[in-house]
Amino acid sequence: MLQRFILIITTIIIWHLCILGTLARDKKVENLDKFPPSPLERTIPDPLLPNLTNKRELTPVELQNLKIDLDKLNQEARTIVQGEDKKKAFEIWNRELRLRRFLGTFAEVEALSRVGEIAVNENEREEVQYISQRLQVIQSDMVKQKSTDLQLWKSLGNAYQKLRLYKLGISAYQQVLILVKEQKDSLAEIDTLKNIGELHLSWFDYTQAANVYQKLLSLAINQGDKTNELEYLKQLAYIYTQGKQNQAAIDILNKLVEISTNEQNLTQIPTLKLAIAANYEFLAKENPNFRQKAFDNYQEAYTIAWKLEQYARAGEALNKLIAFYRSQKQITAALETSLILIETETLANNFYGLMLAYDQIGDIYLEQREYAKALTAFEKGLEIAQQLKYQELYFTKQIEKLKNDTRM
Repeated sequence: MLQRFILIITTIIIWHLCILGTLARDKKVENLDKFPPSPLERTIPDPLLPNLTNKRELTPVELQNLKIDLDKLNQEARTIVQGEDKKKAFEIWNRELRLRRFLGTFAEVEALSRVGEIAVNENEREEVQYISQRLQVIQSDMVKQKSTDLQLWKSLGNAYQKLRLYKLGISAYQQVLILVKEQKDSLAEIDTLKNIGELHLSWFDYTQAANVYQKLLSLAINQGDKTNELEYLKQLAYIYTQGKQNQAAIDILNKLVEISTNEQNLTQIPTLKLAIAANYEFLAKENPNFRQKAFDNYQEAYTIAWKLEQYARAGEALNKLIAFYRSQKQITAALETSLILIETETLANNFYGLMLAYDQIGDIYLEQREYAKALTAFEKGLEIAQQLKYQELYFTKQIEKLKNDTRM
């Protein structure tokens, strides 16, 4: 009886092991189907290659002939992809890429970059994956060999950039940065930092982007490069604003105002003041004490813009001031400012802004239950809407509603 029980148990165990083995094999097959091997890693004979017995290298003549043949393959693929046979085109490009490595690593990376950009534009995700895998293998080999080939590192960074593999691009350009610093090539250092900064921005990594542009700013100041100093300050103001580092943005913008004032270049000041005010307005969400600073900067932006006859900028500032007054229930001030806005938009020939200004005035009068004045404002708004052929129905409904509600 015991022997029979042991036999049953043994049979059940063997049966389970067989099932598990079958499932494992099926899983492997499934994974192979899901992740097919890269066509760039196939080691198949190619008629374009000469007989390479004893693993000999190609002669200069053979290399030149191969390059000519590969350029023809590239051109053939370009022609085919324009005829919308993308599968066939990329089969040809993959063949070209497999053979490009015989021409050296730099030639291969340049070709991978070229075809990778096409793959991205054509939304060929698998091709992008194959090319990115190959580039990472090349990069790994370069790191192991402690490569100091500056041209190759630049080419690799550019390839990653075209494939939109921003973090990998940054890692390649970091190596470029090390090499150009060793060579004390300040121009190449600046260009490389710009590339790294752009890649961080592409990844919306504002903290790292700010660090890079602070380094660029320091270099510009040390070199007395006033033009680039201004450009880097503007870029930092943008980066800090986007990264919600509003106080840092304000500090940079105030520096730009100071520079513009000292150089008697006042044209940019209204725009800068508007940006400062907007950052203070954001800070005021957490700390209401900043509201007054936002208001002061909007007011300064309006005053300077008006003097410079920058009526569009003046109108932008006035709209912000009106919103401020309304939020503080300072209705009289809001209405007075709205009348200035009407004049400003008229001088700017901004009929759309003028229409919105009358709508805003009508809305304020409605809140005050001054229906006759509200009606007049909406009627003037309708006149402009009819000229623009825009929002006519909205103003018509506002007027009808007012007349029905007040029986005018």
